[in-house]
Amino acid sequence: MDLNYLFHRHQVSMMMAAAARGSEARMAHVQLAGRYARQIASAQAGMGADRTFVAA
Repeated sequence: MDLNYLFHRHQVSMMMAAAARGSEARMAHVQLAGRYARQIASAQAGMGADRTFVAA
């Protein structure tokens, strides 16, 4: 998967969480951002990135 796409979707999810009016919507966006973060970390690890520098 394209890392730029994943970084973009993660950022959009975080912005949506910040703008959410309710706690349920906010939590849903934060959880989605977390899934993107795990996909980013997995992709980076698959490319040989040092885990020290991989953000979770």
